[in-house]
Amino acid sequence: MAASSSRMMSLALLLCMAALAVMMQSASSQGIPSLTVGSNSLATTLKCTNTKTNKTTCSATCNKRCPRKCLIQCPSCKTFCLCDFYPGVSCGDPRFTGADGNNFYFHGKKDKDFCIVSDAGLHINAHFIGKRNPAMSRDFTWIQALGIRFAHHHFYVGAAKTPKWDPSADHLALAFDDEDLDVASQLPRFVGARWSPPTAPALSVTRTARVNTVVVELRGVFRIVANVVPITAEDSRIHNYGVTDDDSLAHLDLGFKFYDLTDDVHGVLGQTYRPDYVNRLNVTSKMPVMGGAPDYLSSDLFSTDCAVARFGGGRHQAGTTAAVNIAMVTDDME
Repeated sequence: MAASSSRMMSLALLLCMAALAVMMQSASSQGIPSLTVGSNSLATTLKCTNTKTNKTTCSATCNKRCPRKCLIQCPSCKTFCLCDFYPGVSCGDPRFTGADGNNFYFHGKKDKDFCIVSDAGLHINAHFIGKRNPAMSRDFTWIQALGIRFAHHHFYVGAAKTPKWDPSADHLALAFDDEDLDVASQLPRFVGARWSPPTAPALSVTRTARVNTVVVELRGVFRIVANVVPITAEDSRIHNYGVTDDDSLAHLDLGFKFYDLTDDVHGVLGQTYRPDYVNRLNVTSKMPVMGGAPDYLSSDLFSTDCAVARFGGGRHQAGTTAAVNIAMVTDDME
């Protein structure tokens, strides 16, 4: 009886191992989850492709509730709006979704720069533009550009100032190590067009739409989806933004994914990835707001002098080196 039970257990173990091997092989053939961006206005069909066979494995269309952009996650073929509430998102009058899944607003101040992620080897500042409503005590603000520092390099991705919005025009602005990119020639207008600097080949910019949407990736460090959008007349009417004909307030909707942050990471968004982070915001509030703006204020877009800066192993780096692998970040405007 004991010998029979032992044989049955051994057989069950072998079957489990075989099943696991099949699952691993299947996952390996499909690759890690990836995101493709599409435009809902064009009724785009998004596809997942097996990178080894180059064959389409599934396809899906954007959900009607996505007003501008949507994404498809492969190989599951699940679609999202670009600002759905997933960790690492920043959209609109900056609404962030932290790593803990909670949403909060950080208003900052127009024409100022704030550190949103600061770690030993990575620093990301955001430049805020804004519009003052006389009936309010604060500015309406949006993120117009990111200043990204890694090693000794500087990378800029932003929305060019645009008086009148033309959806067929490219409003994207890029610069690397203080030299502007000729976006039209260095990043041609077709999906999949890619640019990478010879002095930092791990950095790349890839178009996921003909205009205004790119993925900026530093291999093994981060992946950022950046989408240039305007404040529309309808947006302005609903929220009383007061947009005028001389400025469409073009700005960035953003999704972040980080691969190798330390436990000591900080910044408006970065702190939510710390293992000891405690959310003290009123998450039941209709609009929870993160205060403490002076702690995140930087003197310019590429400065690492905010009060919570960690870049370069400064005084705040507590010797922690443990990597934190972050959950998938993406996606759209409500």
